[in-house]
Amino acid sequence: MLNKDKQAKVEERGHWGSKTEFLLAVAGNVVGLGNVWRFPYLCYKNGGGAFLVPYLVFVVTCGVPLFLLETTIGQYTQEGGITCWRKLCPLAEGIGYGGQLILLYSCMTYIIILCWALLYLVFSFSYQLPWASCNNYWNTDDCVDFSKQNNTFNGTNQTDSTSAATEFWERRVLALSGGIEEIGSVRWEVLLCLIIMWITCYFCIWKGVKSTGKVVYFTATFPYAMLLILLIRGLSLPGALQGVLFYLLPEPSRLTDPQVWMEAGAQIFFSYSVGVGSLTVLGSYNAYNNNCYKDCLWLCLLNSGTSVLAGFAVFSVLGFMAHEQGIPIAEVAESGPGLAFIAYPQAVAMMPLPQLWSICFFVMLILLGLDTQFVAMEVVMTSIIDMFPTEMRRPGRRERFLLLFCLICFLCQIVMITEGGMYVFQMFDYYACNGACILFLCVFETLSLGWLFGAERIYGIIKDMTGAHANPFFKICWLFLTPLVSLSTFICSLVWYQPLTFNRWYVYPSWAYVLGWILALSSILLVPGWALYKLGTGTGNLSQRFHHLCQPHPDCSLTQKSETELQHLREEDRQQYQK
Repeated sequence: MLNKDKQAKVEERGHWGSKTEFLLAVAGNVVGLGNVWRFPYLCYKNGGGAFLVPYLVFVVTCGVPLFLLETTIGQYTQEGGITCWRKLCPLAEGIGYGGQLILLYSCMTYIIILCWALLYLVFSFSYQLPWASCNNYWNTDDCVDFSKQNNTFNGTNQTDSTSAATEFWERRVLALSGGIEEIGSVRWEVLLCLIIMWITCYFCIWKGVKSTGKVVYFTATFPYAMLLILLIRGLSLPGALQGVLFYLLPEPSRLTDPQVWMEAGAQIFFSYSVGVGSLTVLGSYNAYNNNCYKDCLWLCLLNSGTSVLAGFAVFSVLGFMAHEQGIPIAEVAESGPGLAFIAYPQAVAMMPLPQLWSICFFVMLILLGLDTQFVAMEVVMTSIIDMFPTEMRRPGRRERFLLLFCLICFLCQIVMITEGGMYVFQMFDYYACNGACILFLCVFETLSLGWLFGAERIYGIIKDMTGAHANPFFKICWLFLTPLVSLSTFICSLVWYQPLTFNRWYVYPSWAYVLGWILALSSILLVPGWALYKLGTGTGNLSQRFHHLCQPHPDCSLTQKSETELQHLREEDRQQYQK
């Protein structure tokens, strides 16, 4: 009787309230800050329109196949990012642990960007934008208000000068120290913003998909309204056409540069959120018969389309700023925090009604990043809870565990909001959340699922769940193209590795690089480490252990199609090829 009472208290895992909730949650997760501040910069830097060639190659061979693969196994197993591997290929469970560790690092770094954006949003309500002038206590004698310069401004006078926007960012917001050795004191304003962002994220997901599914109706859609407003405003500014041409003008000669292909690949793996289990968890809350095949194709199109659209919004404004200052666009084009917190605010300060456009921009940034942040938190929570369902799925336990998770992340990241915190932030971003780590996981993910679990079996699962025949090209990708392209890109990223520097002048001390590599290897080594552990602790000889660990769980068979029907499916494919 006691056991029955305990069993009754275990809550159900839950599902999305509707298909729309799933689509918005995935869209909110994959469409993030990288679409706005990374893709446009990479496009102009790596040959303009010519960059779309390697970008599309990686979309077709890696992005879409991995997106579909991860969503499919999530929907099929109805499990989180770790326990799904126990059902499909226990030998590869380390991939799940590695992905969750990368997400944990991401949760600690990504939210720092949001608290910076929140601080800028608060300052946007000032009578005069504080980064628009040099008349503030934090400004130096080298400060120049470029918004007041005319087109004949002499470039030679800018050698030792610093823009008002740069000084606001480095001296007011960050209070940047001389290096990672000088951590300094906590920035209390940033700390307050960080607390606000953690509280917001907590209540966005504290009830699981029940609350997440409702929040994304706003956080995933409103940024598009802001982006559209900023795009229309940007295109109406003088100099916008030159900015757009600079963004897209093709340089075919850049296609021979391996660095261009590497950066295209890294952008795809980042922006498509593959390799870390996010799509697996989001797909696991779908009904079994949801048409994830069609969903994935549309979501991939939305993701890449948003990146291209954001480029027009960003470079039209940068073209305006270059036009106003009378300098080449290359001198104002920035990526990452440099674009969000220096270049774009500086351009906004030159417009009429600067407060309005500043508010629009930072609201868009916060909402773009917010759903990526809380979905990453939800993925980690789901993956851990699914490992201990009987203990964790009880009333109140999820909420308490989520609070503990938030507090641990918060305490660990306080060092990032000190005067030397930017150096720590960049180190985590460059090494712990490195594209090479994700590439490594993707190589073994496709090898495990394509070869050990079976690409043919996955193809049959998609047919069973959706009723649709997936394009046979996906099987070729899962077996050959995706692992080969991912492995090649991973090797190239190691061969052409460049040690991290900050602001192109600060070189980190040796111990910082060692710590960075420890962070990078912490997720990578979980894959072979877990496989060796399972092989070493199993029963039987080595061959028997390996064979047993490569077998899917007995329950993980086609629930509605027999192997005979799967064989019939293969025969249909052969007939299609012959035609």
